Amino acid sequence: MTLPAVVLLLTFLLAGSAAGVTQLRLEEAARGGARVLARGGSAVEVTGAVRRLAGGSAVTAVAADGGWLSVTVSDRVPGAVGKLIPWTLSARSWTRNEASGEAGAPVRDGIVGLSPWFGA
Repeated sequence: MTLPAVVLLLTFLLAGSAAGVTQLRLEEAARGGARVLARGGSAVEVTGAVRRLAGGSAVTAVAADGGWLSVTVSDRVPGAVGKLIPWTLSARSWTRNEASGEAGAPVRDGIVGLSPWFGA
């Protein structure tokens, strides 16, 4: 009777640690993507940097809000428990839009784009 309880507890501990590691990867990838934006990188460069840091399944979104740019990275928790429970984690990092001489990059529907600066 004790063995099933121990196995269940171990399963939850492993799922929690997988979620923690995934969250740390996403936060580092969001920071890396924001650094690329701060240096004036394009959307393709941001996506490449995020995928190198967070993995190929990570989803990246870049948005502008006034003079600020944000990179949001999200991904599902890996493993058996992550497949059974739709558990999606995300992280966001912000940077000032200083690469162009404008107050902010053009925004269309909340997404940065259609700008020679941004490489679209």
